[in-house]
Amino acid sequence: MQAEAKTQQSVLVKVQNIGKYFDVSAPLLNRLIERKPKTILKAVDGVSFEIRRGETLSLVGESGCGKSTTARMLVGLHKPTFGRVEINGLDMATVKGKDAKELHNKIQMIFQDPYASLNPRWSVGRIIAEPIIAQKVLTDKKEIQDRIDSVLWLVNMSPEDKSRYPHQFSGGQRQRISIARSIAIHPEFIVCDEPTSALDVSVQAQVLNLMQNLQKEIGLTYLFISHNLSVVHHISDRVGVMYLGRLVELADKKILFNYPLHPYTQLLLDAIPDIRSVGKPRKKIQGEVPNPLEPPAGCTFHPRCSYAKDICRKVKPEMRKVENMGSIVEVACHAVGNWRK
Repeated sequence: MQAEAKTQQSVLVKVQNIGKYFDVSAPLLNRLIERKPKTILKAVDGVSFEIRRGETLSLVGESGCGKSTTARMLVGLHKPTFGRVEINGLDMATVKGKDAKELHNKIQMIFQDPYASLNPRWSVGRIIAEPIIAQKVLTDKKEIQDRIDSVLWLVNMSPEDKSRYPHQFSGGQRQRISIARSIAIHPEFIVCDEPTSALDVSVQAQVLNLMQNLQKEIGLTYLFISHNLSVVHHISDRVGVMYLGRLVELADKKILFNYPLHPYTQLLLDAIPDIRSVGKPRKKIQGEVPNPLEPPAGCTFHPRCSYAKDICRKVKPEMRKVENMGSIVEVACHAVGNWRK
């Protein structure tokens, strides 16, 4: 039992100071005529975290904070401008040959839109079989069909559905098909990019419960991307809060939701509708997200922060470990532990 607990807590995904910069400059001729330099968008700028086996780490934040870009780097859809991503001890940027094939077999992704992520010309069976065939996990046709049947049962659908097409299903059923496709090659790590945001609330709960059941049954590890904090609270073990391309707080779910440290996290949580807080004064997030092409100096949140001091306007805070209610959390804020009461 001790060995099993140790394996459960071992690190599967290790992200070290990754960043992704996009060149969004005007055409070269325009820049030469107007004498303007290149314009670089820092979508993700130095993000680090670890995900342990069997847990769910969620990333939250406003639109444009870099959540989805981070997710895409972890599955190889974007190559990091700098930094390192390790899956099961293997560097995604340098792994080759047999190790690369094994690594790709361990990773899958569930996309946000169940209507756009499924090929409308393919039957459900063909869609689920695609990763099995592409990764050459199985070659025998009967074994492939048996695998398709088994994963459809796992997502509470019938093997008879494999002859039907995506347009014949509801949004929730399509997302179940997407989940079935993602687990068809028996991966260890699944990146979920807002998998329930396009679904009705009642269907969201069904899909989330299904994902949690699958996690327990087949030992999955999730990176869950969302802007819905209620969904994040339901499914997460730990939560990371992103703002303008950087992590500002990373903590255990219960600690973060009950005792947030970063001012931005506090304001996000204050915006969650709660019937028990009727009449309670709430703080609003002031202003708008700064232009990511011209981020503020120092702490990028300081123009909207009521605790901002001179140091916040000049020095960029780094993520550091602090103690919060008996738990070690990470936070990037000059105020925490210093002059803020």
